[in-house]
Order: sequence, then C-alpha cells, then structure tokens
Amino acid sequence: MANNKNKRNQAAVMTDVRKIELRDVPMPKIGDNDVGVAVESVGICGSDMHFFEGKAFHIFPDSLPFVLGHECGGTVYAVGKDVKDLVPGNRVALEPGVPCGKCSLCESGRYNLCPNVVFMATPPHDGALMRYIRHPAHKAFKLPDNVTTQEGALIEPLSVGMHAAQQGGVCVGKSVIILGGGCIGLCTLLAAKAYGATQIIVSDLFQNRLDKALELGATEVVCAGKGDSVQGMLALTGGKGADIVFETAGSGITAAQTSFLVKSGGTIVIVGNIFEDVSFSFRNLYRKEAQIKTVFRYRNTYPTAIRAVASGSIQIKSILSEQFSFAEIQQAFDKAVDDKQNCVKALINISED
Repeated sequence: MANNKNKRNQAAVMTDVRKIELRDVPMPKIGDNDVGVAVESVGICGSDMHFFEGKAFHIFPDSLPFVLGHECGGTVYAVGKDVKDLVPGNRVALEPGVPCGKCSLCESGRYNLCPNVVFMATPPHDGALMRYIRHPAHKAFKLPDNVTTQEGALIEPLSVGMHAAQQGGVCVGKSVIILGGGCIGLCTLLAAKAYGATQIIVSDLFQNRLDKALELGATEVVCAGKGDSVQGMLALTGGKGADIVFETAGSGITAAQTSFLVKSGGTIVIVGNIFEDVSFSFRNLYRKEAQIKTVFRYRNTYPTAIRAVASGSIQIKSILSEQFSFAEIQQAFDKAVDDKQNCVKALINISED
C-alpha cells in the first residue's frame, strides 16, 4: 500500500441548493479488498443535476452536505493486501454501484436491481468528486493503454446505452428510433450503431443535438418541434415503425409516442427517468403484439464497453461538450443546469495543484 502522508484530499461538497464548495477532507482508508484511486475525470450526470437543483431532496431529505459524481476515471495509488489484479499506476474506470452479492437478484446475475446496493452519490453515500477515493477492487476496471481516464469516466453513461441496446435486442439489420438526443440518447445511438442497427432515427427538440446525432452515425433525424414528428418518423420507416423504439428523454410526451412508433412485433425500451403519469395507448401495443422493456442502470457492461472504446468501435469522447477544472466546479454545474440545450455532457478534470 502506498504512503498517504503527503497527500491532501479535497472534495466538492454540495452545501445547499445550487451551491458547491471545495473542502479539505480526510484521505480514505483502504480496506484489504479495496483500491485507492486518484480521481482524474468525473462526468456530470442528469441525476447530479437533479440534486444540484434541489429536485431530488423530496426523495433524499436531510442529505446535505453531500458529494456528487458517479461517472469516474482515475489512477490507482494504493491497493489492499488481498487485491491481486491491480497495482499502483493502473488507470481504471470505476463502476459506481456495489451490490451485496448475496441476495437472489445478485445471485441471478441481475445485480443492478440489488436492494442493498451502495451507489456513489446516492445518499447517504458520497460521490466521486474528490481528489482521492476508496473503491472495491472488483468494481475497478483496468483501462487499456489507448483509453484515457476521461473516456474511463464516460464508460458509465455508455453502459446505460449498451444495456438499453441489449434489452432491446439490437442487432444487424434492425431499425431503431431514439426519442431524445441528450447524453443518454447519444450513448444509446453509439451502442445501437456498434451492435449493427442499419437505420437509426433520432428525434429531439434542438437542432444542435440532431446535428451531433448525425455526426455520430444517425441515418436520419427529426425535429420534434416542427410539424407532426411522429408521422415524420413513421414516414422514414415506410409507415411500418421501427423494430426498437428507445425513450431516452425522460418525458411523458415521448413515452406516449412510443406505441405509435414501434413496429408490429417490435420492442419499446424505456430508458429515461419519467416521473409523471403518462397517458399510454395499450391498444396500439396489443394490436401489434409489441413489448415494453425498461432499463435500470446496467449490469455486466463495463468490460464490453471498455473493449468497444479501445477498439475504436465506439468513439465515446465525441459526446463531450464542455470540460472544467476542479476549481471551476460551481461554474461547471451552473453551465450543465442552465444550458442543457448545448451542454450535453460536461466533464470535471481533477488534478493536483
């Protein structure tokens, strides 16, 4: 284990709604099966923004002060005595959810549904916006030499897109509609393309997001704010609808559109967080004998996602729109929340002063 005496730890602590400040905090204590990680890159996720705006505190009251961030890449600086596969100097991507490994869901392989999971930046557990953190070694995935720690931080949202594509059964020859061109929509696009979808239609309200979708491999785009976007998307599929329809915007409006857009025998995948009640046409669904699947985080995706990035099959860094230093943490969150149209994915780069 490395010597921590000369290391100074800091955390970006959320102290109030829309207020974050850097504070000195103790160095983490590394257990026998843990690694100590010098954090280098952390992405700002939609759930982070919900906390920052104060929208999540009805679910997690009295949780301030609190450290956000769960999309994390960094370099190992210390290992516990029972860690065999990692050594100081290894660069890693951290899977933020640590399941119990003992419940029936864990034992069945569906560990993302573990009721006892410890997930970064989910109260009472602090997140990764610190200079140094502790993490269980089995959830720290070594990065190949040609994958940066910035890309390592983006493995987390990519994993959501890959799990969504797996849930939908995307494969060569399939047609796909993605409702929403934000970070998760773009990650779903990248995953669908990598899995072989031959038609990928993306719909969003904002033209800059549609332009980015075309850049990343969408075959067609439809502006949701102009005309009848549902009919526009159907026309692009020859009136039949798509094999797989992904709702990634987290909107009741787009969720209600899915049954009109899915092909007979097709699959709807709900990826976005939809909090409101939705008026949904189940008649469309049963007449088409279509099915609905849902996504909650991901499971067993990190190794595959890392290999896809390393091989060049997925250019995950292309979704980045803004980068900030650790000292600019307040500015970074303000930008992410106040300019959602343009700030699709912001990344915090943490380094020694």
